[in-house]
Amino acid sequence: METQMLTPTPGRDYPRTWNEFLDWFATEEACQAFLEKLRWPQGFVCPRCGNAGDVYRASRTRLMCRSCQYQGTVTSGTIFDKTRTPLRVWLAAAWYLTNQKQGVSALGLQRVLGLGSYQTAWTMLHRFRRAMVRPGRDKLKGLVEVDETYLSITDRKNPATPAGRKSSTTKVLMVMAVEIVEPKGFGRIRLRRIDRDAATHVIPFVQEVVEPGAQVRTDGSAAYRALGELGYTHQRTVMLGSGVPAHVSMAGVHRVASLVQRWVLGTHHGSVQPDHLDAYLDEFVFRFNRRTSSSRGMLFYRLLQQAVVTPPVTYGDVVSKNTGESQSDTIAG
Repeated sequence: METQMLTPTPGRDYPRTWNEFLDWFATEEACQAFLEKLRWPQGFVCPRCGNAGDVYRASRTRLMCRSCQYQGTVTSGTIFDKTRTPLRVWLAAAWYLTNQKQGVSALGLQRVLGLGSYQTAWTMLHRFRRAMVRPGRDKLKGLVEVDETYLSITDRKNPATPAGRKSSTTKVLMVMAVEIVEPKGFGRIRLRRIDRDAATHVIPFVQEVVEPGAQVRTDGSAAYRALGELGYTHQRTVMLGSGVPAHVSMAGVHRVASLVQRWVLGTHHGSVQPDHLDAYLDEFVFRFNRRTSSSRGMLFYRLLQQAVVTPPVTYGDVVSKNTGESQSDTIAG
């Protein structure tokens, strides 16, 4: 399982319902205090010199380290850095995002929160998706199924007709790793977009997400042959001529592939650009790995807990990551 963290108490560490949320975060000051407690549970720690506790409050929002004179706010260096959007709106977005079982689209978030532009909503969601990947998270263990599949997504950048009136469908290759729980069930998962189903792409993925010594079950693809030499117990399942359907012999990856495709088509209507697919896959992993949580407020807490330690990202950072677009379109969200 994931690295153990202190378990917060509902009603004390995070709101349990929407009504409690409204009571907790009625002002910007309340939002700042909540984020400050999440970022520095034991008290202020200077981001520059590491000095703990010795802080001067220069204003309602600005903190100054007495040791090195560093000045900043609780949002400095986080996904909320330099935002023009009120923290109350940010926290409402986090609550809505984590309380919708199937997630939310940027258009849906814009409508619910009354945001001024689609771009602002889209950027907010991408900032939160960056925070959904916890650095140093535990690798998958035990029996792990690994396979690739194609996702069908709508490519609006390359319309099917010259007039651009109809979007074309693009198939993007994705590799999956799924923990298998005996005698029945699935544990955690990891997903990633890859360019080719070759050893140069799938082997590094396995090494990054699966604990050495684990039993890795794959199909008969030659791309995985080196796993046995890399410290894994490799179980090859040759489908051709076996008489056993693939969805039976490797039920985990087939089930996850089906769920991902339904989620992309349902929540996002298939409209996900290939360059941004990894961010959406990170969100799906975050949701899937916490599917048994009985408290949606806990997901809200965990997301914000990670958000205050995740470096800032702008609209320009997101759109220029793989597309080469200019960062002149950057907005602060």
